[in-house]
Amino acid sequence: MLGKLARQHDPNVLVGFDTADDAGVYKISSELALVQTVDFFTPIVDDPYTFGQIAATNSLSDVYAMGGRPMSALAMVCFPEKADLEILGQILAGGLSKMMEAKCTVIGGHSVRDPEIKFGYAITGAVHPEHVLTNANAQVLDSLILTKPLGTGVISTAIKKGEAKPAWIDAAVKSMTTLNMAGIEAAKDFRVHSATDITGFGLIGHLREMAMGSKVSIRLHAGSVPFLEGALDCVKAGFVPGGLKANREFAECTVGYEGDIPEEIKTMLFDPQTAGGLLLSVAAEDARPLMEKLLATGVPAALIGEVLPQSKPLLRVVA
Repeated sequence: MLGKLARQHDPNVLVGFDTADDAGVYKISSELALVQTVDFFTPIVDDPYTFGQIAATNSLSDVYAMGGRPMSALAMVCFPEKADLEILGQILAGGLSKMMEAKCTVIGGHSVRDPEIKFGYAITGAVHPEHVLTNANAQVLDSLILTKPLGTGVISTAIKKGEAKPAWIDAAVKSMTTLNMAGIEAAKDFRVHSATDITGFGLIGHLREMAMGSKVSIRLHAGSVPFLEGALDCVKAGFVPGGLKANREFAECTVGYEGDIPEEIKTMLFDPQTAGGLLLSVAAEDARPLMEKLLATGVPAALIGEVLPQSKPLLRVVA
């Protein structure tokens, strides 16, 4: 719908919505630009404190994906008029815990009465104008690194159906409440050309955006993609969210499969993530040293593919 609106022309806009990037970037001076993003959603876990943590982690992630440092946040709350305010207090407290971890100051917010709970933040961050990371600058021969395993979408569906095992829930919650701060800090010492975070469009959807924006093709090694404990079991059991099906219907036309790839792995490549990991396109020579640093700092990163000259299919998924 944004594409149908009148275009604004402002030379200070370094990143707008033209390439479906993670956040907007607005230049303030030769050494400072603002990174701005907004994200909120309905509860995906039962515990309100944990929901607040997940919502905050998810909102902060877009700033990290642009190479930025979060500075301030405005909370956005939709809450039922007659619901227990203690629940809202726990949601806000959970969110604040992650904001404090990120050294991002909550300076206000806005609330409306709504039959359905929704929560999230508008985040403002800072980045040097020459150090902005976008999803549209991947270079041919780059290596691709993913910093979190996939699976939060299917596991969340299993949770809603009351079929998720405790170990699956624990793994998903740990992933969704882990900031991408350590990942992006490690990346700053290496030649990272492009970055995004894996959220609602799934891995394939975000690879598609990176490939199209960068005018390249991408080869993904299906066997190297990491999954959360229980994720493949969820697919086999039929716990497939509607968002996954929509992602696959939209983006699979850009994918060519090569070799014997199990159907459940193909399906997982489209799983919509909440507070997912970073996808980093890094110079091939820097890939191994960056992987070593990520793993040493506790980031469960994996080397999952490489960037190729533009060709058809846009995305090649190999066994």
